[in-house]
Amino acid sequence: MTAPLPPFPAGFLWGVSASAFQIEGSVTADGRGPSSWDAFTKRRGAVKDGSHADVATDHYRRYREDVALMAGLGVGAYRFSVSWSRVLPEGAGRVNRKGLDFYDRLVDELCAAGIAPAPTLFHWDTPLALEERGGWLSRDTAERFASYASVVAERLADRVPMWITINEPAEVTLLGYGLGEHAPGERLVFDALPVAHHQLLAHGLAVQALRAAGAREIGIAASHSPVWAAGDGEEDRAAAELYDTLTNRLFADPLLTGAYPDENLAALLPGPVAEDLKTISAPLDWYGINYYNPMLVGAPRPAAAAAAGFGGIEIPSDLPFAIRPIEGYEHTDFGWPVVPDGLRELLVTMRERYGDRLPPVYITENGCSYGDAPDPADGRIADARRIAYHDGHLRALHRAMGEGVDVRGYFIWSILDNFEWAEGYRQRFGLVHVDYDTLARTPKDSYAWYRDVVESNR
Repeated sequence: MTAPLPPFPAGFLWGVSASAFQIEGSVTADGRGPSSWDAFTKRRGAVKDGSHADVATDHYRRYREDVALMAGLGVGAYRFSVSWSRVLPEGAGRVNRKGLDFYDRLVDELCAAGIAPAPTLFHWDTPLALEERGGWLSRDTAERFASYASVVAERLADRVPMWITINEPAEVTLLGYGLGEHAPGERLVFDALPVAHHQLLAHGLAVQALRAAGAREIGIAASHSPVWAAGDGEEDRAAAELYDTLTNRLFADPLLTGAYPDENLAALLPGPVAEDLKTISAPLDWYGINYYNPMLVGAPRPAAAAAAGFGGIEIPSDLPFAIRPIEGYEHTDFGWPVVPDGLRELLVTMRERYGDRLPPVYITENGCSYGDAPDPADGRIADARRIAYHDGHLRALHRAMGEGVDVRGYFIWSILDNFEWAEGYRQRFGLVHVDYDTLARTPKDSYAWYRDVVESNR
């Protein structure tokens, strides 16, 4: 038997997460406009199992059932995302009142259940109308995002105690525009850098818009990983440092220090960068970190183009770094190494790197994909590996807090099995199993485990 988890401080926020495109379905219902991901899933070969998210888990119609599952966990917050194209079908201009009404009902349902709503305004699903006009390569998208933030906040700010502007701008930049593995499917490699800047600018403009509408407790959910050099040689260390700059510091430095990590890099970015940085670095109430695993990076080798840590996504072999497999650890069904202490390492590194500039931290995503199925005899889903995963990561998180990192909460990814982007329905991250034929929800053993963790920390 595993020893009980150490107690977390009073007021520590326990939550669960999901995103609109992955669970809502109803992609044409009540005036919703198409998104970049709707278009991407229709491309032949874009999604590995050939599926789409037109139904997903049908959360749009079953949200009350899903909120009841969250209430059964006893969690204090639900991190969801708002579909931009459900609220503004063309990305700007006309407001779709029926779309806003859905989020109004969801927020009311959460509040009635004693669960704090924590909306994310952008979780990868750019309105298709904006994508067709340049998407995040265009500065105009950042301006449109701020207007959208105002519309949502004016409706919901009176009941929402915690706001997230953008989810994982690094992944949109790298996977969506750099490598073409996610929507919109552009393969621009380093020419995707403007996407990073425009998302950061959009975040800063949205912070202004949210505060003007009376929103409070505003942050961002940024993906971060410890970057390990594949060897002790100078070439491997330089490759790891470059990767760390492009995936970690390119996003955190502007937000927390008001500067890009490298002057040469800043020179490649569009617009009045110095002025934009004043907007980008507006003070945050908290900083969200999404953690899954470290990255092992070395100098490129001709035969080492395959990626570890991206679920089988291939990295071009002509880049100045190569992702190497991390050996010696268990791996999830997605092929990601399970390294709980990487979370502690990351948090301590962030505190050492940014000092007092790092605001209080929330772990806005942490989770694992395991394909455990219901037992044919009794329907039980005994996902012991998921329990071990979260147990280990919470212990690592507790150690980081003991080393002085101010962490205020932990959100499991995710509450439900769902549409997992380019993987389709092949990967299951949920505490609750979803039968994709019947859409029946069945709590897994990990659901009961997390319920007990939350209860023991009341």
